[in-house]
Amino acid sequence: MWSFQTLASSIIAHPSHPTIRRTPSGSKPPSQAKREACAKINLDELFKEPTWSIESLLPPKELPRNAHRVSSRQLHHLLRLSALPIPTDAREERKMIDTLSAQLHFVGEIQQVDTTGVKPLRALRDETEGAEKEQTITLETLKDALANEEVIGKHYQRIRRKVEKVDAKDAEDWDVLGSAERKSGQFFVVDSQRPLK
Repeated sequence: MWSFQTLASSIIAHPSHPTIRRTPSGSKPPSQAKREACAKINLDELFKEPTWSIESLLPPKELPRNAHRVSSRQLHHLLRLSALPIPTDAREERKMIDTLSAQLHFVGEIQQVDTTGVKPLRALRDETEGAEKEQTITLETLKDALANEEVIGKHYQRIRRKVEKVDAKDAEDWDVLGSAERKSGQFFVVDSQRPLK
């Protein structure tokens, strides 16, 4: 697990890249000299001024003329595909178009991020070496299951699993009506109201 100091040093080491990137699982932690340099950094001073804002990904208030705008026809088509209601007036339609344009601009900015050398995320789980080792199935993991197998046959050998007898005595002796508030013979009694005709 990386420490906060190590994370801060990786931000300082790459001032041209203000985003925080996950270190690939195969890479080694920073050297001892780098750790000592990190210890001397005043984190309060480092994080006093923001170096980046989410607003840089949002479009400016006034879009340039050459910017792609969503037309009213495209909006209506998307709403029909999504089974959403069509806007009732021009003001609501304009607001929807502005929101959609801002979202498309945001997606475009995200797509421009350089992902060279970044392994794609395969799943939302811990993909470190330790986690993969823990999840790997080995012979030691299967030892109990393999102990319950026996090989039978002389010429054509096949595996037969040893069948353990299930003790169903507890299930068979269960008193089904034991928790019923009212009963009639061997049946539950449930009060219900008939619908009025």
